Amino acid sequence: MKLTHFIAATGVAVASLSATFAQANEFRLGLITPPSHIWTKGAESFGAALSEATGGAHTVTVFPARQLGNEAQMLQQLQTGALDMAFMTVAEVSNRAPDFGAFYAPYLANDIAHAARILDTDLAKSMLDQLPAKTGVVGIGYGMAGLRQILARGDIKSAADLAGLKLRITPFDPILDFYNAIGAAPTPMPLPAVYDALANGQVDAIDMDAELIYLLKYYEHSDTILQSNHMMFPMVGLVSARVWKDLSEEDRTAIDTHMKAALADVVAQYVEKDVEWLEQVKATGENYVEVGPEFFGDALGKWDAIWSEKSSQLGALRAAAAAVK
Repeated sequence: MKLTHFIAATGVAVASLSATFAQANEFRLGLITPPSHIWTKGAESFGAALSEATGGAHTVTVFPARQLGNEAQMLQQLQTGALDMAFMTVAEVSNRAPDFGAFYAPYLANDIAHAARILDTDLAKSMLDQLPAKTGVVGIGYGMAGLRQILARGDIKSAADLAGLKLRITPFDPILDFYNAIGAAPTPMPLPAVYDALANGQVDAIDMDAELIYLLKYYEHSDTILQSNHMMFPMVGLVSARVWKDLSEEDRTAIDTHMKAALADVVAQYVEKDVEWLEQVKATGENYVEVGPEFFGDALGKWDAIWSEKSSQLGALRAAAAAVK
C-alpha cells in the first residue's frame, strides 16, 4: 500500500515537473550595440536575473552588434514572433509610432539627469500603451544613452560651418529633420563603419554620445568637438506582443520586474558616467567648444514646426519635462 502511494506521488511529481519544463522558455534578445556597451551589459543582467528568479526555467540569450539584423529588421522579427525581445532605440519605434519622435525634441532635456527624469514621467510611461496596437510589441520601460554631441574634422565656429558637411547620423526621421534644418548633409551609417569613415574623410562630422566618442576614440580624427547636449537618446525594452500573449501572468510579472530593473540601472549608469566621459573627451586636448540652443539659430524652430505636426505628444512632453526640471 505504501509502495502504491509512493508510485502515485512520484507520478504526480513527475507530471508537475514536466508541466513546469513544458512552459520553460529560451528567449532571444537582440540589440545593435557592441558586447561591451552598457545596453548589452544591461540585457545580460536582465537575462541572469530572470533565470535566477525562475529557477532556470526561463533563460535569455543576448545577440548584440546587429547579429540579428538592424533595428528595422529586428522590429519586424518582434512583430512576427521570430524574435522574443529587444533593447531598441526609441528612434526606430518612432518610425512606426510617430508620437515617440517628441523625445528627440532639441533641448527637451537640460542635462543627463533631467533626461532620466523625463523618461520617468507618467506621460512617458503612458506612451508605451500604444505600442501593441501600432507596432506589435509590448513596451516594458525606458533606458537611454548619453546626450548627443557633434564631432567634426574641420573648425566649427557656428552652425553655418556645418552646412553641407556629410554628417553621420542614425537613420531616423527626428534626427534627419534636425540636421536638414541646420543645412548639413545627414549621412546614415551603421556604428561599426563610423571610425574608418571619419578617418578617411567619407564623412566630415558625426552625431554621437560622449561614451562612444571617448571609448571608441572618434576624437582621434577630429578637429572640433562641440559639447552641445542638443538631444536626448532614449532606448526602450520591448517584448514581442505575439510572445507576450502566450505567457502566464506570473511570467509576465517576472519579465516586467527584471527588465524594468535592468533598464533603470542603464539609466543610472548614464546619469553617473556621461559627465565623466565628457571630461575625459575634453582632456584629450582636442578643440573643445561648449554651445547651447542659440548656436543652432532657427533650426530648433524648424524642427518643432515639423514635429508638432507628426507627434501629438510634443507639447505635452515639453510641459512634462518643464515640470520635472
